[in-house]
Amino acid sequence: MRRFAAFLAVDWSGARGARHKGIALAIAPAQGGPPALLAPPHPGGWTRPEVMALLARLEAPTLVGLDLGISLPFLDAGAFFPGWDASPSDARALWALIDGLCRDDPHLEAGGFLAHPEAARYFRHGAGIEGDRFLHPQAANREGRFRLTEAAQRAAGVRPVSNFNLVGAAQVGKSSLTGMRMLHRLGGRMPVWPVDPLPDDGPVVVEIYTAIAARLGGVAGAATKLRSVEALNDALDRLGSPPVEGSGVIDDHSSDALITAAWLRRMHGEQDLWHPQGLTPDVARTEGWTFGAF
Repeated sequence: MRRFAAFLAVDWSGARGARHKGIALAIAPAQGGPPALLAPPHPGGWTRPEVMALLARLEAPTLVGLDLGISLPFLDAGAFFPGWDASPSDARALWALIDGLCRDDPHLEAGGFLAHPEAARYFRHGAGIEGDRFLHPQAANREGRFRLTEAAQRAAGVRPVSNFNLVGAAQVGKSSLTGMRMLHRLGGRMPVWPVDPLPDDGPVVVEIYTAIAARLGGVAGAATKLRSVEALNDALDRLGSPPVEGSGVIDDHSSDALITAAWLRRMHGEQDLWHPQGLTPDVARTEGWTFGAF
């Protein structure tokens, strides 16, 4: 397994606006020590373009985990958007389509894509407000479509939400769409596994799901959020990481990033996670995969 110098976890946000308290970045050095939060360059939280600029500057061999979906379901229907003649053939073409339809949206927002009369048909936009193509004709329930990696996540004991669902606290649809805009704009400067092969050196991006890291940190039950420094340090201890300083309340965006950075450091050497059973070349180029789901 290749060696990384650092492990960077990004808790992302798809919310409207420039600066976001919901974006948190944490880094865990390969040589050990507690994970640490990265402060935004200006008060008020990170902007998505600032995160993109930071990633574009990375040169050290860093494993970057993004807490968002790097693609949409494809294999279940043979297309991202069945019935739409503009439906792309792979993940990179999907990113380009989304970014192109959002060219007038500031801050890497995705409103332009979701307002497009064809694209809008595939999403759940609000309580009781669904596009007529939100559900696959053979859907067994009303949760929406899922990627193969999300089925693997469910088998691991966590409950992902369809990336076509834009409703509720657990939804990651908006985060995923804004994240895909960023991935498109990063272009070939940073490989995205498994859409791209794992490079021999330099930084690489993987999709993460912070709930998987929390599970390995001993967090049980339906809730996987760590809301105190004490609970965070208990989970870090289970991951073989030194504790962070402080005590009392911590926001869950910061704790998600901190525990996932430590988890990436702990788990990146597990070969099975780079070769999950369901990851075929067709899955890799279309739907991608979540690191840690197997």
